[in-house]
Amino acid sequence: QVQLVESGGGLVQTGGSLTLSCVISGRDFSSYGMGWFRQAPGKEREFVASISWERDLTYYGDDLEGRFTISRNDVTNTGFLQMNSLKPEDTAVYYCAADPSVRIFGLGYTPMYWGRGTQVTVSS
Repeated sequence: QVQLVESGGGLVQTGGSLTLSCVISGRDFSSYGMGWFRQAPGKEREFVASISWERDLTYYGDDLEGRFTISRNDVTNTGFLQMNSLKPEDTAVYYCAADPSVRIFGLGYTPMYWGRGTQVTVSS
């Protein structure tokens, strides 16, 4: 059974940084497209970023590239989301997702496997 477990969320001030981690277990991670989504209270789920299983492709949500960086380590089966210059509007629950059937996914796609999420709160 595939499991995704996020960590690294927390409370940070505007302009600060956080790095989220996602450990994937249950199958060979190297053949999965993986990525991150977020959902703020009262808002729809939003695509954040994704990375291909060869790590040669990355895709970011609107206005996030440049502040957010997605990466992965297939040896440790861990995905990462480095978030810099955080803003209050980045406050949300961040979810890790993975899918073995696609090389990479983006806006409008619903990956097969999901974590339970980690809260990120950016204070003004």
